Amino acid sequence: MQEIDWNDFMKVELRVGRVVTAEVFKEARKPAYKLQVDFGPELGVRKSSAQITALYQPEDLVGRLVVAVVNFPKKQIGPLMSECLVTGFHNADGEVALCVPDREVPLGTRLL
Repeated sequence: MQEIDWNDFMKVELRVGRVVTAEVFKEARKPAYKLQVDFGPELGVRKSSAQITALYQPEDLVGRLVVAVVNFPKKQIGPLMSECLVTGFHNADGEVALCVPDREVPLGTRLL
């Protein structure tokens, strides 16, 4: 494992947001959802594609807090311009479980 220093870590903007919409991303090559995530007044609402269909239904995602990288360059994914990367972990079956705070925190809060 390559070690990084604190300055490297601080370059990654991991922020808390709340999913405001979630829908099936029909045009995606692999099963995915199109998400809109609200990161509060400083960052606003950002779009993302998330391959989390194995463990979540769209209606279960709306209102949930998530952790996302918000300072990657925008990325075109089919017809969607992704503006953040929602984070998660693969379980033993290879399905993605979301990385989420276990308590309410203000939208836009940075992970430190």
